[in-house]
Amino acid sequence: MRELRTEAKSENLDTVLEFTTDGFDVIGVSPALRMKMEVAVEEIFVNIASYAYGGKPGPVVIKTDVSGEPSTWKTVFIDEGIEYNPLKKPDPDISLSVEERAVGGLGIYMVKKSMDSMEYEYTDGKNILTITKILE
Repeated sequence: MRELRTEAKSENLDTVLEFTTDGFDVIGVSPALRMKMEVAVEEIFVNIASYAYGGKPGPVVIKTDVSGEPSTWKTVFIDEGIEYNPLKKPDPDISLSVEERAVGGLGIYMVKKSMDSMEYEYTDGKNILTITKILE
């Protein structure tokens, strides 16, 4: 698994996106699938940068790999910020209008719906969030 260590700040988003999707052109990931994966990475990284360290930069490790049969993209986000399990947040009621819906939560909901799996654990003072997507 390849690994990127960086600071969790929004200015590093382009570097993170490039790292997590490197080689997609070579293996033939469709533009639509690539966009889903980039949106998931962006949502998770921006949430870490915005909230994990109380609005201040902090370390984040991102690991990514494509392997298996069928080929599966797996990306792991590890931060040492405030313990937070996004999977415990209730899904927003998307049947409500934008005006009626509570603010927040839509991004993680989109990640859950667009990825094949999303797992969270808190170990040794670290948030570890793993997303996977089978490459069609």
